[in-house]
Amino acid sequence: MAWIYLMFAGVLEIVWAFAMKQSEGFTKLGPSAVTIVAMAASFALLSLSMKSLPLGTAYTIWTGIGAVGAFLVGILVLGEQASAMRMVAAALIVSGLVLMKVSSPG
Repeated sequence: MAWIYLMFAGVLEIVWAFAMKQSEGFTKLGPSAVTIVAMAASFALLSLSMKSLPLGTAYTIWTGIGAVGAFLVGILVLGEQASAMRMVAAALIVSGLVLMKVSSPG
């Protein structure tokens, strides 16, 4: 169950990062509220996952999902640059996440 909590926490990290961008510096109420709620839920789920997963594993996976997910949202939704170097960097992050998962108990 810890891994499921962690995956949802990572997805919510993507949600709050995108909503924060849309909030334009917390000047728009709707996206600002989504940011705060998604952030709180993401932290809560991360905390639940850490009951049985090692700190280093949980935190690395959580930030990695958020980083790669926000990167993809930036490209697919916001039209940000998708250069070869950025794609390689994202692939390396995903590779690290896979290795972290494979090498971790739980």
